[in-house]
Amino acid sequence: MLAYRDGEAAAFEALYTRHRARLFRYLLHQCGRREQADEMFQEVWMSVIRARSGYEVSARFTTWLYRIAHNRLIDGFRARGRLAEFEVDAADADGDPPDYPAPAGVQPERLLERAQLAGRLLAAIEVLPAVQREAFLLATEGGLTVEEIGQATGTGFETAKSRLRYAYARLRSELGDLQ
Repeated sequence: MLAYRDGEAAAFEALYTRHRARLFRYLLHQCGRREQADEMFQEVWMSVIRARSGYEVSARFTTWLYRIAHNRLIDGFRARGRLAEFEVDAADADGDPPDYPAPAGVQPERLLERAQLAGRLLAAIEVLPAVQREAFLLATEGGLTVEEIGQATGTGFETAKSRLRYAYARLRSELGDLQ
């Protein structure tokens, strides 16, 4: 980001390429609708572009980026009156269920098993309380540490740690029969 701030346009391409997939998945899991995630995704990157000239290092770029995403999500939830509960739309624009990619050459039974497992995991993530889901997604999709999760969400280290711990415990409980 410092290189981009200093005028290197290629640095933005590197940042975008490195973070786009995880950021989009985070937003999609948080808001549940592809069109909302697309809109928020664009708004987050526009915020990065607008902040270019005044960017100062206060945390890792990833933490800063997910803080912007977190704030955009909160603004969106407030605007739609959905701060407490998030809607989930597991179908794509055609109404088809999402595809869960599997390695090439596997048997149809394995593909079905993987799709069922992915569906259970998504369902388990969806029923997490919003703050726990956010901490879990920041850790898994964003690759943030507990300290960075606290910074990104505006909470303390212990709060972020507790939210993440409770999220993992709840997911283990929901998916315990898989062990």
